[in-house]
Amino acid sequence: MNDALVLVRQLHQEIHAVEHRIRHHPYFKALEARKFEPIDLQYFIGEQRYIISSDLRGLALLISRCEQLESQLFFQDILKGEFLALDALESLASAVGMAKAERETYEPEPGAQAYSTYMSWLCLYGSDAEVAAALSINLATWGANCARMARALQNLYGFKEPDLEFFSRFAESPVEMSSAALAIIEAGLERGIAPRRIQRAARMIQGYELLFWDTVYKLSVGEEERWVIE
Repeated sequence: MNDALVLVRQLHQEIHAVEHRIRHHPYFKALEARKFEPIDLQYFIGEQRYIISSDLRGLALLISRCEQLESQLFFQDILKGEFLALDALESLASAVGMAKAERETYEPEPGAQAYSTYMSWLCLYGSDAEVAAALSINLATWGANCARMARALQNLYGFKEPDLEFFSRFAESPVEMSSAALAIIEAGLERGIAPRRIQRAARMIQGYELLFWDTVYKLSVGEEERWVIE
């Protein structure tokens, strides 16, 4: 697993600047400064409903393409978590006052959905090694952001723990890449998957993650503060 470890370390170095921008995004600063009303989370929720629904189909397709049982089991675990997260998202929507009709009629934004579009592409055309690397690195960042949002919403906005189950499901995502993911990456390298393909998948997915936050931030704060990140 040495080659996979070396590659993952290189990946973290390559995407460090993007990681920093995601983890210190103005969206979280605005949330913690109470610049949002609870209903402003409708943009986050609306976009996430589309992203998770897309990921469910993409991951199911990827699993059907995986020849190795280890890869199938790895992505099945992620798929189960996505199903639970989608259900928990409905509780969050109710807590912020987003009616069911509003959830169903919400129109997604291209910038927020670039992530799900690329993930769908990876699940259709990419290898299990590419997706395992991209998802594992992304989930660590996403989990940290979910934990931060949960703290702010509970401590500053008065949300109750049951309302925040969506965030808690991701908040404990491992910081380090799991041995299962490393094994999938190592097996991919041994099969001849080019390291640059794995690096590209992780770099692209993190770039689209940043674009997601840029987009929901603009939607949430309105026109008057868009200059902050433009």
